[in-house]
Amino acid sequence: MKTKILVVDDEADLELLIKQKFRRKIRENAYEFLFAGNGQEALDCLHEHADIDIVLSDINMPVMDGLTLLGRMHESNPMTKTVMVSAYGDMENIRAAMNRGAFDFVCKPVDFKDLELTMEKTIVYVQQLHDTMRAIQENNILKMYVDETVINFMARPGFENKLLASETVEATVVFMDICGFTSLSETQPAVTVVSLLNSYFDQIVKEVIAHGGYIDKFMGDAVMAVFRGDFHLDRAIDAALVVRAKLQAAHDTLPDGTDYHPAVSIGVNTGEMVSGNIGSASLKRLDYTVIGDTVNVSQRLQSAGQPNQIVITDVIYERVKESFQCEPIGELKLKNKAHPIMTYEVVA
Repeated sequence: MKTKILVVDDEADLELLIKQKFRRKIRENAYEFLFAGNGQEALDCLHEHADIDIVLSDINMPVMDGLTLLGRMHESNPMTKTVMVSAYGDMENIRAAMNRGAFDFVCKPVDFKDLELTMEKTIVYVQQLHDTMRAIQENNILKMYVDETVINFMARPGFENKLLASETVEATVVFMDICGFTSLSETQPAVTVVSLLNSYFDQIVKEVIAHGGYIDKFMGDAVMAVFRGDFHLDRAIDAALVVRAKLQAAHDTLPDGTDYHPAVSIGVNTGEMVSGNIGSASLKRLDYTVIGDTVNVSQRLQSAGQPNQIVITDVIYERVKESFQCEPIGELKLKNKAHPIMTYEVVA
């Protein structure tokens, strides 16, 4: 990887010396040198070349000295590290530079072997900084695509050995589908569809998290959420009620000027399910999710629901009827179920 180095000095012959002493590194494309005659020129160069890794700077220069440059760099180029190059007798200024954040210093007349060792040490440090920043950025990006449950799972010691492990859990699954969104996508620009869908998903996610659940996955225009722990069924229904109310109150103006009012159909089911990584280990594509009949029924309840209905089974109704106001819908024939299931709508 090429290192870009800015040399800041008002001595005209230093540029020629640098190019001669480091000609092999320049020829091998390991180092690229830029030159400035004072601190102001250096700031202009740093603005133009944001990828400069190291600055080699004199202290005493016209227009803008090295100490002033160092202070300005700390504000605008915090990842760039500075090595001060100045006479040994200027030790007071060198100490001031170190206190202001200079990484190291080299005394004039320059010992180029010492300079190269100092530069190599600085390059290693700068690379470590970049690696750390990249890891932070990648971790933040990872959090955008992977549920926090998976992140925590990956952080456990020996998680690789547990990658295909699974467990049976007691939980509540909620499917929430934005009604009619597929037909909307056929008539509206893609950017409008994506923007609206992400906006509605954001509202759903906030309420799921606020009620102690987590998002298992996004499925087209639907969201699958899971609630575990104490009172998971009650918390799931509370979240569903708030999501329905918020989406009912929302309205957006489409590009053709018409108002769009979203509606959501919701299925809620609770019980045992299998939790684990599902997918292909050889393809290295796994999805940390829950599966089982409880999950399937929840999705089918949502599919059977009308816009703005929260649909539950009679079994769930018996568990929550004292906490929530429900109204009967009637018997529904659900896929892969031998007999119709009595269902209810959660009203409030």
